[in-house]
Amino acid sequence: MDTKPTKTFSKRGLPAEIKAAVKAAQAKKAEEVQVLDLREVASFTDYFVILHGNSSRQNAALSEAIAQELKKDGVRPFGVEGTAHGEWILMDYGFFVVHVFSKQARDYYSLDRLWGDAAKLTY
Repeated sequence: MDTKPTKTFSKRGLPAEIKAAVKAAQAKKAEEVQVLDLREVASFTDYFVILHGNSSRQNAALSEAIAQELKKDGVRPFGVEGTAHGEWILMDYGFFVVHVFSKQARDYYSLDRLWGDAAKLTY
């Protein structure tokens, strides 16, 4: 078994947009909210915000709350996918990507393990 230590980082250094997305998700009772710092391991984005809800209806509410909170500050996604089914809603904001999963989809795709070299911040 690999006992490689998990890298962590501080909430203090997070961009305001990510803090706002996390706050909106928590207000709608998101489960296991996690931020991955991908700056050292990927070139397509800087951060992933990963969370899950308990139903497709809650996932839709989570993604809508995040979008509305960020819209208040003039931040809009470049694209949003997956809203029709609600199993995996991907919201691309450029320097960060929000992944709203069902519990089953989160376990199956396991992005936090796939990007295991990234520093993690769990809320």
